[in-house]
Amino acid sequence: MPPELPRTVLTALASAVTRRPILWAAVALAAVVVLVLSLVLAGQARTGPEAEARRVLGGVAAAQEASKDRSGGYASLWLKGNDRTLFERGEDVPADGAEDIRSIECGAGWLAGARMAGQVYLRSSASDAVSEDAGGVRLPDCISAEARDALLADLGARKTWPAPDADALAAPAKDPGYRPAYHLTPDQRWMNDPQRPFFKDGLWHYYYLYNADYPEGNGTEWFHATSTDLVHWKNEGVAIGKFRNGLGDIETGSAVVDAEGTAGFGKGAVIAVLTQQDAGVQRQSLFYSTDNGYTFTSYDGNPVMDNPGAEHWRDPRIVWDDANSRWLMLLAEGHKIGFYTSPDLKKWTYVSAFEQDGMGILECPDFFQMDVDGDPAKRTWVLAAGSNGAEEGRTTGLAYWTGSFDGQAFTPGGGHQWLDDGADFYAAVTWDDPRLTDGQRKASRHAIGWMNNWAYARDLPTDGWFGAASVVRDIRLESDGGQPALVSAPTPALQSLEGEASEVPAGNLGGGKALPAPESGAFKVDIELEKPATGAGEARLLLQSGGKTYATVGYDFRAGRAFVARDGDAVATADTKVDAAYSQVRTGAGGSPGAASAAAAGSDTVHLAVYVDRSSVEVFADGGRQTLTSLVFPPAGAKEVRLAAAGGDVALRKGTVTPLASIR
Repeated sequence: MPPELPRTVLTALASAVTRRPILWAAVALAAVVVLVLSLVLAGQARTGPEAEARRVLGGVAAAQEASKDRSGGYASLWLKGNDRTLFERGEDVPADGAEDIRSIECGAGWLAGARMAGQVYLRSSASDAVSEDAGGVRLPDCISAEARDALLADLGARKTWPAPDADALAAPAKDPGYRPAYHLTPDQRWMNDPQRPFFKDGLWHYYYLYNADYPEGNGTEWFHATSTDLVHWKNEGVAIGKFRNGLGDIETGSAVVDAEGTAGFGKGAVIAVLTQQDAGVQRQSLFYSTDNGYTFTSYDGNPVMDNPGAEHWRDPRIVWDDANSRWLMLLAEGHKIGFYTSPDLKKWTYVSAFEQDGMGILECPDFFQMDVDGDPAKRTWVLAAGSNGAEEGRTTGLAYWTGSFDGQAFTPGGGHQWLDDGADFYAAVTWDDPRLTDGQRKASRHAIGWMNNWAYARDLPTDGWFGAASVVRDIRLESDGGQPALVSAPTPALQSLEGEASEVPAGNLGGGKALPAPESGAFKVDIELEKPATGAGEARLLLQSGGKTYATVGYDFRAGRAFVARDGDAVATADTKVDAAYSQVRTGAGGSPGAASAAAAGSDTVHLAVYVDRSSVEVFADGGRQTLTSLVFPPAGAKEVRLAAAGGDVALRKGTVTPLASIR
């Protein structure tokens, strides 16, 4: 029904007809205009973004009920993530008009979001209400606020963070030297391998190998750090000390939350199984904590695995094998990874080995499941290990294989790939967030690495502290139509460090562009580059000190590869001799062979996100298909940053420089 005209308009019409025909015509015309506008506004109310979201999310609700009736459970959906499980188990959702749709399920309920005209609307199984207010939608009991926020992030809804304190963004009053602003470092002395974090009672608990006696003495122990957001870290102190139980120092291993108390130390106890080394012999020991991982006790029955006579027998990585209801351990054994199983984290049985020659001594293994392209129907296993890429013209890094696991042995589906192509990303660990749904945990994981390299780790010019951790990144497994490859992005919580961004004017880079580099030495550069018509040319981000370039982050359009060169920094140009590997240019490989070039060829732009700290750069290119992490030590002098081109015309479409706050 059309909206009724107001009574005053009808009265005016009647009066005009009686007295003044010309005035009647004018009023009649006005009434027609009012009527048309009313009809238009009414139509917009019926067909606007919110109404369209109600229609789309109503279709999701109907499909979820159909899925439950037909298959006994709810299903997930993600249009841009290529997850069509809900369509397959339920029915098609009327997606026309939606920029994206995402639905997650937790067994007893579901939550869905639709992006319409740039705005995200939510609906859940707990209520028929549809709202663009994330807090206004009631969640099923089994879906957490963190799972909701992850869904919103998948749909492109940027979370807002409080602005960092001005003091944290400012240049420090005292010269920090090379100590990073936003990377975790030890307060003093030495750090190396990260240990996989776990979440318990509102905190992330993270350990790293620490040597309080460096450089005078040897031996490492586990140092404890905590965080609420995986960005701001608090050093808590040594949790497992070295040389305490007669079995040697404390080396790399795994900490797990024993939810069911399988090890006999109570439900929720934190169990660490790790390598101890004494007189060159490596054994596996168990330590347990009943205070959420702040202090540990050595198990009386240590070692729980005695060395069978192997030279390399270390770095246990432990995961729960849900399909077989038992613990699974991966052990680094030289050129192979051994697989073991246990019911209680104490008694271990060997079941298989994965062997790989030509990659040096394998270390720090990792093992996890991920959904390719976010599709649960493409769930696959990923085996990773610290490896040496010298035979490929590379340095050390994290190599990984994708494949299948039958409960006993892992079978790769192709050759190895590398998570990071830079010089300084080693001993990396990955983990998921237990607050998310199972599907979300399989779609994305966190990762962190030791930002260093054994080729020169003891020859770097830091003062009183040695070693740093990379920023936390989020990884997904994508196929691009070929072999699945891990794609990386800085974890969204890093946005909490961002100050006010400065725009970089678009235009040709031929003459170079000076960028507004913050005096703090901690910032992010985001640039979108136009691909040259000739297909050739390089874009270069020049990090300069005293007017000279000490490091270059670039993109070679002909090769479709990002690169980092640091042959002018304080280490490469020092009088003291450093390993030649330090000065080699590191180039992105882009996941599976040809994937990066194909990705670059399919777009007329290339995006680079470069995280610069006082002694490092971390580069994310081509949507995270290429990543390069490298230490960089600027020489003395005034610091500048410039954009330039070489070998062809390169244009900047848009760019920003954003200061990043200190976490110390």
